[in-house]
Amino acid sequence: MILKVKGEDNLAEMQERNDDKSMFSHVTVGTNNIERAATFYDAVLAPLGLRQRAVDPDGGPEARCWIAEDRPLPRFYVYEPFDGTEATVGNGTMVAFEAASKATVDSAHEAGLSSGGYNAGEPGSRLHYGEGYYGAYLRDPDGNKVHVIHRGALR
Repeated sequence: MILKVKGEDNLAEMQERNDDKSMFSHVTVGTNNIERAATFYDAVLAPLGLRQRAVDPDGGPEARCWIAEDRPLPRFYVYEPFDGTEATVGNGTMVAFEAASKATVDSAHEAGLSSGGYNAGEPGSRLHYGEGYYGAYLRDPDGNKVHVIHRGALR
């Protein structure tokens, strides 16, 4: 069953209600080379205002974590697989990061390309996803699909 939230047709109201809530605690992708992945994600996520934070050793595999400086959650993690086998990508799996502007999308995409990632979709408008939708797609050095988007209609 799909529930309709009262007033969901008003995008500004939806954004305002969402400002203090988060759907996720964290999102994790796997890597086979933690340093290479950290270099890629540092470059892509810096234009989005996300910075690496220390990961306290917990007995698990080596990891890196990124957060917004003013919020402890949500978090984005890159881990070496816990079971010790090779990290693989999920077919149909993608992590999308929100950007404050179209220029920020462009900057993050370019930073990813120059930090070991490869292009999976040039920056540009994608109006079939909605009014004001502007995005770019990358694959990180391990092949994980990354999307950087600016949703102008929700601003």
